[in-house]
Amino acid sequence: MQTRYDFGAEVGRMVYVKPVAIAELPQDVQDQAEGLEELFAVHDAEGQQLALVADRRMAFVLAREHNYAPQPLH
Repeated sequence: MQTRYDFGAEVGRMVYVKPVAIAELPQDVQDQAEGLEELFAVHDAEGQQLALVADRRMAFVLAREHNYAPQPLH
């Protein structure tokens, strides 16, 4: 599965990482999920999705690499 992200303009320093069920995603994303049941979304404080990755740890690492402070969101 290809990692999707867009960390263009920084809105704030905190981002939120939350699990997303594959079934809730658009069909084109589901088709790329390669048997996974969930992905992890990274959202800014205003709710805009910045990234969608296959692994929770990767979501946190990606956020930190872009100087964001990731917080889990359940």
